[in-house]
Amino acid sequence: MNEPVIEVDDLWFTFNGQPVLEEVNVTIRRGEFLAIIGPNGGGKTTFLKLILGLLNPDRGEIKVFGRAPRKVSHRIGYVPQNVHINKDFPITVMDVVLMGRIGPSKGWSRHSKRDRRAAQSALEKLAMWEFHDRRIGNLSGGQLQRVFIARALITEPEILFMDEAMASIDAQGRSDLYHLLKELNKSITIAVVSHDLMVLSSYVKSVACVNRNLLYHEAAEVTTEMLDMAYHCPVDLVAHGLPHRVLCQHED
Repeated sequence: MNEPVIEVDDLWFTFNGQPVLEEVNVTIRRGEFLAIIGPNGGGKTTFLKLILGLLNPDRGEIKVFGRAPRKVSHRIGYVPQNVHINKDFPITVMDVVLMGRIGPSKGWSRHSKRDRRAAQSALEKLAMWEFHDRRIGNLSGGQLQRVFIARALITEPEILFMDEAMASIDAQGRSDLYHLLKELNKSITIAVVSHDLMVLSSYVKSVACVNRNLLYHEAAEVTTEMLDMAYHCPVDLVAHGLPHRVLCQHED
């Protein structure tokens, strides 16, 4: 069995006095491709930020590679839900991707040939190399999101978190990117926050539903318990390539 890379034990977190996450326990093992589902406001993004060390839990313990999250942040790639960037700033696609290589001891202009080769490789994987010298203000929303994914990949992460990173990308683009993630999953542990349940049929290996609590299922399927916990209503999804509707008991 693959070793644990993320261990969450009795995690609790509140914001402005309101409970966001309660009694969360989960172990994510090396090589997993995890889909994180749940309603808006259920705590999915907060859960990722706690694992990344961007937030501190009120109670409980999080270990990443057996250590505190902030001590291993360089081994984790992260594509947030909303990236705020001034599109009028005169910066190119290549510049944005190379930001992933900037560290505390590395200046802006000190990128090596290895850095630039890594940036080119990441952009090629995202079908964005032809735009490498284009200013970001001239990109579509979907193209810009691909650039941010490339920026995460240039760090050569062992774990990759993506928080609704496909939202601005069309259906064909999402399919292409999920196929890329499936290939990357051969060497990288991946967790994707998504409302696109159709990805479950072909790509992911496990599912976690977050709605204050967390339900984890070590298989690529959404259980009735998860649907009831997350949505309390009928949900359309694709399983084994066939669309169907799962009906959960609910009140009008």
